[in-house]
Amino acid sequence: MEKNNQPLVSVVIPCYNHEQFVQDCIQSVIDQTYENIELIIIDDGSKDNSIQKIQEKITACEKRFVNFQFIYRKNKGLCATLNEAISLCSGKYLSLIASDDQMLPKKTSIQVEYMDSDSNIIAHMGGVYWIDEDSKILKKISSKNKNYKFNEVFLLKHDLNVCTQMLRSDFIRSVGGYPTNFVIEDWYMWLKILENDNNKVVSVDEILCKYRKHKNNSINNGYFIYHGLLQIALQYDKSQFFFKSISQIRWRYIAAKIISNKTEGIILFYRMFLDDIFSIFSKNFWRCVRNLVRK
Repeated sequence: MEKNNQPLVSVVIPCYNHEQFVQDCIQSVIDQTYENIELIIIDDGSKDNSIQKIQEKITACEKRFVNFQFIYRKNKGLCATLNEAISLCSGKYLSLIASDDQMLPKKTSIQVEYMDSDSNIIAHMGGVYWIDEDSKILKKISSKNKNYKFNEVFLLKHDLNVCTQMLRSDFIRSVGGYPTNFVIEDWYMWLKILENDNNKVVSVDEILCKYRKHKNNSINNGYFIYHGLLQIALQYDKSQFFFKSISQIRWRYIAAKIISNKTEGIILFYRMFLDDIFSIFSKNFWRCVRNLVRK
């Protein structure tokens, strides 16, 4: 479907307990300078007033988008929600954004131009502003102009910002969408893309979204992230980078644990250092040290 020669972009907002933020997220999609957009929102069994907040935006959404659908039902989990939404999408390109984040107005226009210029770009991302619960900008997180390789993503040596991603819909469907037994869906998909050396996961040094920092961010749950990453890494146990990837994941967990429980974090840090004393020369070691001295 095209409008003024623009390929259709499908934007998906999965929502769960974000009554305070979801309207800002929806409005940021409404405010896109790019015209040819469809919006699919699925509330995944929210227990707060998210559904009511979304319903208040329905009239504006129906007026703005070439297709708009809002579904709410019992909780099924993020990957099941994404797969359900994708099955309803008709766009050439797919943007997934959490209901507590926001797009900057030119995000879609910028990314479509990049995606149209190179059919090998399967995923495209950029930089973000971190914002607080009141939408105040806390920090600018830039992104490199870079075409990532499998080993860089597998070893977590990347600065890909999830909320900025635009993907080719046909690729997502070709791999069967997102496995519902995985919890780190973005990392899984980037690795699937890069299994083929011709495919590109690209980042650009342009700020595309606002990522909201608050106490309920999943990134704050070190245990959740550790097991989610480990679950996916085990799918690549024949890779030459497998053991290095496991080490990287362990370091990430320790760095997070030091913040959430310093005593347990110190114990894990000490054990990890004894396993590899040469880690003193690594960024992981000094990231943990930084977290240890942080107040």
